[in-house]
Amino acid sequence: MMIMEVALPNDQAWAFAEFLKRAGYNDYRQLATSDDEAYAMQDAAEKVRAALAEKGIAPR
Repeated sequence: MMIMEVALPNDQAWAFAEFLKRAGYNDYRQLATSDDEAYAMQDAAEKVRAALAEKGIAPR
């Protein structure tokens, strides 16, 4: 397991949260080499989205 800490300006945090909200499986699949990799990418993105939400960065 990897634990990361990242410092982002609020505008970048909000922009990235918006991206994560909008990105779906098909977006990840286009960039992945396999279905498994696409699902892993999507799962990782969801964890980052949840961490942002815990800090109050949760677009509707």
